[in-house]
Amino acid sequence: MSIRHGLLALLERGPRYGSQLRTEFESRTGSTWPLNVGQVYTTLSRLERDGMVAQDGEDDAGHALYSITEDGRTELRSWFETPVDRSSPPRDELAIKLAMAVGAPGVDIRAVIQSQRSHTLKAMQDYTRLKAQALADVPADRDEVAWLLVVEQLIFQAEAEARWLDHCESRLVRLAEAAATEPAASTNRGATRPAASRPSARR
Repeated sequence: MSIRHGLLALLERGPRYGSQLRTEFESRTGSTWPLNVGQVYTTLSRLERDGMVAQDGEDDAGHALYSITEDGRTELRSWFETPVDRSSPPRDELAIKLAMAVGAPGVDIRAVIQSQRSHTLKAMQDYTRLKAQALADVPADRDEVAWLLVVEQLIFQAEAEARWLDHCESRLVRLAEAAATEPAASTNRGATRPAASRPSARR
């Protein structure tokens, strides 16, 4: 998630101060990725250092306002136009957990998968309920539309994770079955091997 670009997008709508940006960011994303004010001001400081925002006086309450610069608009347009890079995907804790659980002594990986599946399906139900609430009334403004897009992405992500967990369990079952039958197959091959081809038969 690019907090930096999210703040630039909000500033393009007009000057904002830090806690206002935090509130609008969370409103737009349905508080899915909460920010703290310190994080916002740290990001604003870096954007100001890079020439993408500039301080723009104060409002009536004395809050320091920030405005986007032309360099900031150029950066924002580039962000919108450039596909999100998937060549270096972020670390996924679940994928790492299952990878480490394979063959780990004392770990029932199928129990790990089943526990995660239950959690994922519950999350998907919660997201679906939130979507239904959002659709109870036609979205009235851009923040409501943005939140609907975010919650639908969370639903699709949960659905994909549940399917992947099903796939992992099926693969582990097949591998376990193959491992269980391999010794018997090897024994059978040795028992049916022609005597003339055995080293002892040539002696």
